[in-house]
Amino acid sequence: MSPPNQLTLVRVILTPIFAFLLVSDSPTNKQFALFVFIIAALTDWYDGWVARRWGYVTRWGKFFDPLADKILTSTAFIMFVWIGYADAWMVWIIVMRDFLVTLLRSYAEYKEKPVDTSKFAKTKTFVQLVVIYLFLIAYVVRNSPTLHSIAGNIAEYIVKREVTFSTMLIVTFLTTWTGILYAVHNWQTIKELFTPHARTAESE
Repeated sequence: MSPPNQLTLVRVILTPIFAFLLVSDSPTNKQFALFVFIIAALTDWYDGWVARRWGYVTRWGKFFDPLADKILTSTAFIMFVWIGYADAWMVWIIVMRDFLVTLLRSYAEYKEKPVDTSKFAKTKTFVQLVVIYLFLIAYVVRNSPTLHSIAGNIAEYIVKREVTFSTMLIVTFLTTWTGILYAVHNWQTIKELFTPHARTAESE
């Protein structure tokens, strides 16, 4: 297994560790959960850099890397439902859209018919990560007496019901909208991927 793929595997392994630490009763474990998430997120940037720098780009990596990203971010959003920072219906929309698009992209890469990713979709990913970090930091601060004495007011504001609901509503809208744009812009390629005639002709 190439170094980038090993890093991707590490990201997958760190994901359940992050979730376990986050729901632990220990404030220290919650702080470690934030640290683990940051490390896992950094492996995404680093394995991409290594793959491009040393030519380790593989078909397996193209499939596994984006899937590992969605496993990590989706787990974070699911944990927000668990701790009461997000509504389940919003998170399921986000998770379903991200996995469907990721699987479609991976299948398209496998069939050597890559689909386009818009800049708007990258903005969506950036917004998702910003929200995840904000919620995680606020959760850790609220559950750590020392940190709460320093930044408790900010953390309490971030997790107000009207703030978390509005924030997650924006994330849900962006995620849904980019999914629709993704399907519209790549509709012809999607039809070719799933048309029996096209698959038969390709195999002949």
